[in-house]
Amino acid sequence: MSKLTPQALRAARAILNWSMRDLAGETGLSFSTIAKIESGSSPREKTEKVILDAFARHNVEITNGEGTGARLLFEK
Repeated sequence: MSKLTPQALRAARAILNWSMRDLAGETGLSFSTIAKIESGSSPREKTEKVILDAFARHNVEITNGEGTGARLLFEK
């Protein structure tokens, strides 16, 4: 599993055209939790999984290759 960084979180939201409130609604997390993570706070493991699962349901994957980011996965 790739690490969820603030940059990757913003990139994944941008791919889906989601606001922080949209992501909060998709995950059941609070807006303030999303805002803290985007500001650099490290999420708890369970919180990170909830966020990654929400993106995965919409075919978005967090990547940590030579940098950090997100990509849209296309169905085969």
